[in-house]
Amino acid sequence: MTERKPPGVSFESWIDKQIRDAQARGEFAGLPGAGKPLPGGSDTSYDELWWIKQKMAREGLSVLPPTLALRKEAEDALTAAAAAPSEQAVRRIVEDINTKIRDMMFKPPPGPPLGLKPYDVEEILREWRERRTG
Repeated sequence: MTERKPPGVSFESWIDKQIRDAQARGEFAGLPGAGKPLPGGSDTSYDELWWIKQKMAREGLSVLPPTLALRKEAEDALTAAAAAPSEQAVRRIVEDINTKIRDMMFKPPPGPPLGLKPYDVEEILREWRERRTG
């Protein structure tokens, strides 16, 4: 259990004392990165969300409004459909994205308007066949 702050002592002086005591015990000696600049320290402007941005970059996350993320996903789905190896794969890709587009169309938009409608599976298959034949 951690030590409790004694009554009548300010939080600042109590915390300062704990830090001084830990330094005296050598608990800060030999920490990784000791004596080195903080990563990303070359930028002189301060960004209070720097740690969130780094965490998201490490984990490959994005912060797009759902409608914009779906637009990107729809664009990627069309690219994937064009490169699909079979008609069945094209149909599955387009039907999956259409389901997501329909779901988004019937919900109140959480961000900018979607601006998409479901794709015509048969039209995309026709274009896919034309690219395959020549």
